[in-house]
Amino acid sequence: MTVRRVVPNLHSEDPGKNGEFYSLLGLDEVMDLGWIRTLASPSNPTAQLSVMTGDATAPVHPHLSVEVDDVDAVYETVRQNGAEIVHPLQDEEWGVRRFFVRDPDGRVVNVLGHR
Repeated sequence: MTVRRVVPNLHSEDPGKNGEFYSLLGLDEVMDLGWIRTLASPSNPTAQLSVMTGDATAPVHPHLSVEVDDVDAVYETVRQNGAEIVHPLQDEEWGVRRFFVRDPDGRVVNVLGHR
């Protein structure tokens, strides 16, 4: 398994306002779905953060996202090891396949791969 990037997901009531703030630090908006905005460094595109009001298709909002090269394999690994799956493996309309899993301290991790 290869990890492609790890992205913190910051909860916000106003992702647009936060996006403007983080642009002051040199981050550019690379995705805006309304409920989530992702910003990235122009010189290092895997240096990212997301600001979100909540998750549009899941019961909770994740604390962080981990993009992997084979999300199905990771899903099987965490499931077989007894980790709590918070949101089932599914394809999303914005082009990712993902699931949520809870870490030992209760944080929700969005594990995803681009289709």
